[in-house]
Amino acid sequence: MFSPDGFWWWDGSQWKAAVSADRLWRWNGQTWEPNRGAAAPARAGGGGTATAVVVTILGFAAVAVLVSILVIVALLAMGNQLSNVFENVVTALGASPTPTP
Repeated sequence: MFSPDGFWWWDGSQWKAAVSADRLWRWNGQTWEPNRGAAAPARAGGGGTATAVVVTILGFAAVAVLVSILVIVALLAMGNQLSNVFENVVTALGASPTPTP
């Protein structure tokens, strides 16, 4: 007797698995036969190393783009002030020192 979902069968004293752990074999009540309707075995954890690498690269790229945007906005907002600072430094370096009395 099989369970309603077909994954278990009653041997008269206990329930036993009717599908192998790798889902490639099915118990028909007398012998094991290939499980023709089996989907690929489900992967635990899903993704793996490749997914982790892709997510890490995308994360770093997103941070780099965000920082670039913030730097551009800051330079556009403070451009004239920075220009004035550098002009003052150039002027101060080019000036002749005044003698002290």
